[in-house]
Amino acid sequence: MKKIQNTDFQDPKKIEKELGEFLNKKFGGNVRIITPSALPKTEAASVGPDSEGRKILTDFNIKPKELISYLDQYVVRQTKAKSVLATKICTHFNRIRHAQTAGSDSPKITGNIKSNILMFGPTGTGKTYLIKLIAKKIGVPFVKADATKFSETGYVGGDVEDLIRDLVKEANDDIDLAECGIIYIDEIDKIAASPNVIGAQVSRTGVQRALLKPMEETEVDLKVPHDPVSMMQELEAFQRTGKRNRRRVNTANILFILSGAFSPLSDVVKKRLSKQNIGFGSKLANAQSDIDLLKQTKTEDLVEFGFESEFIGRVPVRCILDPLSEKDLYHVLRMPNNPVILSKRLDFDAYGIKIVFTDNALKLLAKRAHKENTGARGLVSVVEEALLDFEETLPSHHINQLAISADLLKHPEASLESIVMDETPEKWNTLYEKAFLAYKEYICEYIKENWKTFSIRYGLTLSQIRCNMVALYFCNNIMEIEDAVKKIKQFHDSVKEIEVEVSKSYNLNIVFEEDAIDFLIEQFVNHHATHEEILSKIYENYYDGFNLVREKTGKNRFFLSKHALIDHETYLNDLIKKELT
Repeated sequence: MKKIQNTDFQDPKKIEKELGEFLNKKFGGNVRIITPSALPKTEAASVGPDSEGRKILTDFNIKPKELISYLDQYVVRQTKAKSVLATKICTHFNRIRHAQTAGSDSPKITGNIKSNILMFGPTGTGKTYLIKLIAKKIGVPFVKADATKFSETGYVGGDVEDLIRDLVKEANDDIDLAECGIIYIDEIDKIAASPNVIGAQVSRTGVQRALLKPMEETEVDLKVPHDPVSMMQELEAFQRTGKRNRRRVNTANILFILSGAFSPLSDVVKKRLSKQNIGFGSKLANAQSDIDLLKQTKTEDLVEFGFESEFIGRVPVRCILDPLSEKDLYHVLRMPNNPVILSKRLDFDAYGIKIVFTDNALKLLAKRAHKENTGARGLVSVVEEALLDFEETLPSHHINQLAISADLLKHPEASLESIVMDETPEKWNTLYEKAFLAYKEYICEYIKENWKTFSIRYGLTLSQIRCNMVALYFCNNIMEIEDAVKKIKQFHDSVKEIEVEVSKSYNLNIVFEEDAIDFLIEQFVNHHATHEEILSKIYENYYDGFNLVREKTGKNRFFLSKHALIDHETYLNDLIKKELT
C-alpha cells in the first residue's frame, strides 16, 4: 500500500485553489467558490482556542461507591470489574475536577499518567454496556469503535485520530468538553501482531503505534488533510474572522478504555505457568478454566500475545469480567432496567399491546440463552425467536394485553391459536392480571430495597404507598426505574406548586398533609389528572368556604388531609362550625 503524503495547507489562497480544482473535477465548472474581494486584515494568527475559564468538571463529585450502586441497578455479578471501573474512572474525573478548581497557579506534577483501562472478558459479559452506563452517569461525551476498522496513519483504512474528532462531534463541537471524554475501543485483541505474518502489519502493530500518543498526551488537529469539507470550513472561518484558527484537541484528560475477549491469551498464560512448574520438586498446576488463567495475566503474556510493550504500558489498569451462568442470565432478565425485556415490551406497546413476563418464562428463556454460549447477547436472540409469531399475528387482532408464561413459550402454536380464536379469553385475561400483580409486587420490593439510594438522589421520601405508586407507574409505562421515581417526584412537586399558586392567586394559605399529597399523586398516576384540573377542583370545592372563614375570623391558613379531599362538604361544614361558633 502506498503511504499518503500528509500536507497541511495553511494559506487560504492555496485552500481556495485546492477547493476550486476539486469542485471543477466533481461538478464540471457548474459549482464555484465566491469569495470577498478583500479579506479582513489580521494583526496576528490565532494558534488555538482560548484556554481561559475551562471549568468543565468543577461540579463533578461522584464517589466510587455511588457509581457502583448505580451500576448494580443494571448489571448482575461482575463485582470486581464494577469496583475497578468505578474506582479508577471516578478518580480520573475527580483529578480533572481538582486540577480545574485549583487553577493555573497550583503546582503541577511532571509527567501525565492516565488510568487507561484494559478489560478482558468473554462475549456478552457486559463490557460495552458497563462503559455506556458510566459515560451516561458521568455526563461526558463517549465514543465507541472497533479496533479492526483502523490502520496505521497514512494507509488505507480508518485513522485513530478520527476518534478524537468524533468525540468533538459527540460534545456538540465543545472542545473543552471533548477533552474530558471517554474513548472505548472494542476488539482490541484483534490488533495483536500475528506471528504468521512477515513484514509490516499496518492494521495491527501499526494501529498500536498510532494509539501511543493519543493514549498518553498529544494535540490532534480537527482539520482533516485533503478533506474538502474541513478546508471549506477553515476558509469560511477565515473570511468571517480574519484569523487562521487552528482548532486542536489535547488528549491529556481523555480516558481510553480498551476491551476484548482475548480467548487465545489463556493458552499463553497456561504455557508460562507450565514452564514455571518444570523441574525436580515442582508441583503440577491443577487444570484451570480460561477465566482463571486470564486473571493471572502479566505484561509479558500480553507482549507474547502480540502487543508492543509501549502499548501495554499505556493501559496500567486491568479488569476481568466473569462469564455468565444460567442463573446469572435469569437475574439479568429479572432486573427492572434490563434492555432486553424493556425493548420487547416497547415492541408490543407500539401496537397497543401490553405484555408482562412471568417468572417461569424468564427462567425458561435464560435456560435457552445459556445454550447459545454467547452470554447476555444470547438473551436477545432467544426472546426474539420465542415471540416473533406473536408479534406478527396479534397486532391484526383485538388483543391489548398478554402474559408471557412458560407454558405459552413451550406451546407457542397452540397458545397463539387459542388467543386469536378467543376460545378462552377469561383465561388469558386472568393470567395477565395475575402476572401483572406479581410483577408489580416484585418491582415494589426492589424499590423498597433501594429506597435510600432513590430518596437521597431525588429528594423524595419513599414511604410504602409511594413505593407502590412508583412500581405501578413503572409497570404501566415503559421506562427505567429511575425515570419512574423522577416522575413521582415531579407529581409531588406539582402538588407543592399548587399550594404556592393558591396562595398567589387567591391569597389563601393552604397546606396539604402527607396523606393528601399521596392522594393527589395517585390522581396523577391512576387517573391521569392534570395540574390545572386539580388546581381548578381545589378552587371550586374550597374557595368559598375558606373565604367565609377568613372574613369572619381572619384565619388564613388551612390544612387539607386526604379525608378533606375525599369529602370536602363534610370537612367544610365541620370547619365552619368549629371556627364560627
